[in-house]
Amino acid sequence: MTKFFLLLGAATIAAPANAQTIPDSDASDIVVTASRAAQPLSEIGQAVTVIDRAEIERRQTTVVSDLLATTPGVTVTRNGTVGALTGVRIRGAEADQTLVVIDGVRVNDPSSTGGGFNFGNLLSSSVERIEVLRGPNSVPWGSQAIGGVVNIITAAPTEGLQARANAEYGYADSVFASAGVSGAKGPVSGSLTGGYLRSDGISSAASGTERDGYRQYGATGRLGVEFAPGIGLDLRGYFADSRVDIDDGFDPNTFVVADSAAYGTTQELYGYAGLHANFADGRFNNRVAFTIADINRDNFSQPGGDVSFLGRGRSERYEYQGDFRPLDQVRVVAGVERENSRYNDGFSYADTGITSVYGQLIVKPIDILTLTGGVRNDDHEDFGNHTTFGANAALALRTGTTVRASYGEGFKAPTLYQLFSEYGNGDLDPETARNFDVGVEQAFLGNRARVGVTYFNRRTRNQIDFRDCIAVECVDRPFGVYDNVARAEADGVEFTLAVRPVDALTLTANYSYIDTENRSIGDDFGKDLARRPKQTASVDADYRFAFGLSVGGTVTMVGDSFDDAANATRLDGYALASVRAELPINDQIALYGRVDNLTDSRYQTIAGYGNYGRAAYGGVRLRLK
Repeated sequence: MTKFFLLLGAATIAAPANAQTIPDSDASDIVVTASRAAQPLSEIGQAVTVIDRAEIERRQTTVVSDLLATTPGVTVTRNGTVGALTGVRIRGAEADQTLVVIDGVRVNDPSSTGGGFNFGNLLSSSVERIEVLRGPNSVPWGSQAIGGVVNIITAAPTEGLQARANAEYGYADSVFASAGVSGAKGPVSGSLTGGYLRSDGISSAASGTERDGYRQYGATGRLGVEFAPGIGLDLRGYFADSRVDIDDGFDPNTFVVADSAAYGTTQELYGYAGLHANFADGRFNNRVAFTIADINRDNFSQPGGDVSFLGRGRSERYEYQGDFRPLDQVRVVAGVERENSRYNDGFSYADTGITSVYGQLIVKPIDILTLTGGVRNDDHEDFGNHTTFGANAALALRTGTTVRASYGEGFKAPTLYQLFSEYGNGDLDPETARNFDVGVEQAFLGNRARVGVTYFNRRTRNQIDFRDCIAVECVDRPFGVYDNVARAEADGVEFTLAVRPVDALTLTANYSYIDTENRSIGDDFGKDLARRPKQTASVDADYRFAFGLSVGGTVTMVGDSFDDAANATRLDGYALASVRAELPINDQIALYGRVDNLTDSRYQTIAGYGNYGRAAYGGVRLRLK
């Protein structure tokens, strides 16, 4: 498999020589994740991947993490069935070091041990756009943006009345349905989307026989009111109620994960209320907002049984951001934020707060060059002040060549659990990371092909880890304590390719080589970080016939990795192939279907937990304008 990956990487570079509109990566595409302000992609010196609604529907994606798993530098692990705990790692960082934002709301869970976000419950029903920024980016975003940022943007109001819906049925008695409506009239605009998924699932335990089912219903909504030109109110809301069966038992003879009757429930509520005021013909834009993320989690030992775990996490943020252009060539983006967070696990309660101020200067000394630099200071109630710096440059030549370079710092504040639980340590410092990357992208043949390569290196210090207590300083923590004991390093190369030789055919591919190393003093020094495959690749192709039928397929390849820090348990690499088709009946209705894991590959991303074999689904899509 290693030889195959290397050949694929070489092909990714060489292929466009004979190719002839880049499918999904136009240089004029506007992104907001890099600086928290809208910028053309050609002005950003950081690595960003954009996934729009058209691609989500083309790929027939139900669970967002399945789509993320095919993007450069991203790996995904899941504890078995759909809806089970799912972690997304960017460039080999911890899953808890991925910052997730939904409609401007930071949604990482304050009640989880590491403050991470569970991607298992994030469905595609209302997702309009995904921006994945790779690399630390704490200047605009603050804590947790060490690996990168996944920015989810839901369906926005549209001019005129529009509606869309889909319903599908497939493997394991799975039903997935969603519907949305949006529109605008005068100063008022709004959108509302609802979704439902239920499935019998698979056995999460690889050795198990009983299926672990999943159910979720949820909705998102937006409302905008313009009181005057450039001045208005923005309201956004996200709600999801999920239930998943859990295999948390262990075979007493083999000590592997086994079937159990346990299940878990999660209720997520995210909200945004903001006012915007734009002056001077858009040269001075202001925004004040209040956001809330409220997550309630409960695990039960069996139906009708007692609660075996309880988690209540809540964060509230007050923020101001200004975007000022004194000159066409100069832009200042700055803001002030206050976040209050709290958690309750049924045994202990804790809260904390952090006040932040940041500023970024974006300068275009010449038309083809954009320079960005920024600084942020965070004043945390428990660990004190932390200052973060970042800078990047983008050179967009008229030859179709774009050169990017960036230096970014990231930090992750200790979680409430790490600070105040029975294993907590009030003297923890924040985790920190420094990253630099450099990349070049080249367009060919009238912008019908583009190839890119990026090299990165990241070093993480003060990483918080759990350790057993054997020294006198742990006398009040007899069962262990969290401490700043870990260091890690990751470097690698990402290749991307996008080709449209003819209007009917779209081909994209990417290959990532990521070498992670444990730099912590101890027995595991120099070993690979757990669940970080060195090599990943994905190839995606679609063809649309003249009579409307579209056919396509995706092949995703993941190399070998280890399940543990000691590198004692190997996870074999695997390849997954899927095929799909969509046939429009008329301008409003289309039929579609897909087969996932076409070759029925058996694989594990976490030792002891199974994954889906071959599975087929079919559905109907409706769109009204």
